[in-house]
Parts: sequence; structure tokens; C-alpha cells
Amino acid sequence: MEQDQLFRRDQSLSAKDNAAEVALLIAAHGERSPNATNEGVKRIARAVSAYGLVSEVAVGFINGVPTIGEAFAALAAPRVIVYPLFASSGYFTRDRLVQLLDVANEEGRDVDVLPPLGLDPRFPDLVLDRAAIVAREERFALDASTLILLAHGSRRNSASREATEQVARAIEHRAVFRSVGIALLEERPFLDEAMALVQGPAVVVGMFSGEGMHGASDAPRLIAELNRNDIVYAGAIGGVVGVDDLVAGSVTEAVRRVAPDARDGPTTS
Repeated sequence: MEQDQLFRRDQSLSAKDNAAEVALLIAAHGERSPNATNEGVKRIARAVSAYGLVSEVAVGFINGVPTIGEAFAALAAPRVIVYPLFASSGYFTRDRLVQLLDVANEEGRDVDVLPPLGLDPRFPDLVLDRAAIVAREERFALDASTLILLAHGSRRNSASREATEQVARAIEHRAVFRSVGIALLEERPFLDEAMALVQGPAVVVGMFSGEGMHGASDAPRLIAELNRNDIVYAGAIGGVVGVDDLVAGSVTEAVRRVAPDARDGPTTS
């Protein structure tokens, strides 16, 4: 594995230090396109590694390199915490990631799969903060503006839509923006349908955890096609400052929750 994709804790660890027995694998979708660097995930890994919560931090991708299996094999600790850097608990998190981990875990190490980024109870505030910053930069009055959460969606699996609706409801309860809605790429409401109901300025946040084509290409294109100068794109949420804090918070709770030798076998949470 490339050096910048495996991060080891520098300070000396005693045998009584739980972190000495625990590694973290940040699992993401990833991109294989020639220009894809997946740098956003690596940046998060470097930041989380600096917290010193675990002995090692690696990144692995379902669609990219290193693979989940390669990243898992590079870790030496007997216990591995897996953090899914996904916006919902859909197919990739519940099924594909678990399958890949089962194949990689030939040694039967203790594997603890945490809830994904998009289900973190602190996630709505991160989205809201990002949207508010962008709105203020554009001189949009928050109480006169609409926030639209643009997610992937799927006609076959409702997880993406349901997770996005949950975040939208949580943000709406904060009563910062005039209104909060959702739009989806692969099912209704599509962005043009959602925006047809919006009068006045709007901020669109991409509910994408990586730097793939949906957040970097599809979202800006769809917004441009609306031909409105009162709509601004706040980018993909996976790349904003603060994601590493959410990851670190979840990992801290996982390390403290169970001592390294307290589990009988691989589990998911």
C-alpha cells in the first residue's frame, strides 16, 4: 500500500493502551477515473490519525485503490474499526462492504463496522453549517433562502432517500433557513422539480461523501441547467471541514465502548 494511505501512530503505546490494539479502516466508494485522486478521504485519514485514537489508520475503496481487502491486510492490529464514509446505509454499506470485509478477514480478527457518516446524529449540524457559510458568502438572507439537499437516491433501495429526508427534517427543526427540501439524482423529486417550487435564493448541498462524478460533475451541471443566478452549490459534504471531527468522535466512542479482548468474533453495529 502507498505510504500516504496507511498512517501509523508515532507515540509509544503501552500494552495497557487500548489504542495499541486497535486499527481504523476508513471505507469509501472511491473513483477509478484517471483524474481521481481520492484525496479527500486521505485528508480525513491524516486528520483522524493525528488524534492518536488508534495505532493505525488506513483507507480502502470499493471502487478504487487500495481496495478494501488491500487496506485491511495492511493493518496489523487484532481489532479493526471500520468507518463507512457513506451518506446512507444502503447497498454499499450494508451489503457490499460487509462482503468484502468477510473475504478479507481470513484471520478472524475482531471487526467493528460503525454506522456511516450520513447517520451520525451530528451530521445535520455539519450540513447546516456548510450551507449557512455559503449562503452568507453569497449575501443570501438565511431566513429568506431555501436549502436543498441533493442526494443519489435509487429506485431499488430507499436508504439514500430516507437518510436524506431524515437530515432535512433535523435541519428544518433548527429553523435557520426559510425551508429545507431534498432532490435526488435517480428518483423523484429530481432537482428541476424541487427547484420549480422554490422562489428566491437557494443553496444546494451535495450529499455525497466522495469526490466522484455526482458531487463534482453531475450536481454543478444540473444546477447550471436551471439557468438561475440565485442558486449556489455548496459542494459535496464529504469534502468539508469538520468531517474528520465526526469520524474521530465515532471512533473515540467505539474504542471506549469495548476493550480489545471483550468480543468473541467479528461484529457489525
